[in-house]
Amino acid sequence: MPFVRIDLNAGKPAQYRKAMGDIVYRAMLELLKIPEDDKFQVLTEHPLGDLNVAKSYLGIEHTSEAVLIQITLNLGRSTEQKRAFYRRVADDLHAQLGLRREDVIISLVETGKENWSFGNGEAPYATA
Repeated sequence: MPFVRIDLNAGKPAQYRKAMGDIVYRAMLELLKIPEDDKFQVLTEHPLGDLNVAKSYLGIEHTSEAVLIQITLNLGRSTEQKRAFYRRVADDLHAQLGLRREDVIISLVETGKENWSFGNGEAPYATA
């Protein structure tokens, strides 16, 4: 049940943005074990200067190509799964789109299953 937000600077073609979303989705399927067809993503381009990313943090240098990926998902993944996911996304974005690994910034926000509604005003995973 992840909800993905990907923020990047404007100027990339639509197929680049779609590929970016697909890369994240495939990594979620394979490593975070999300259900098939559980794809809810918002990809937002921003004018240059609207993303305020540190030039350097924890010894990692960032450029104007930095991409911010925030994923809200259910609780329950291990630290090992998360590390493998971060690595896969950075590696695949680099291999397939030429994005520097250093410019892939990911934040996972975990929540309980009762916090989701997928339509009809219902909470299908909430327990009494």
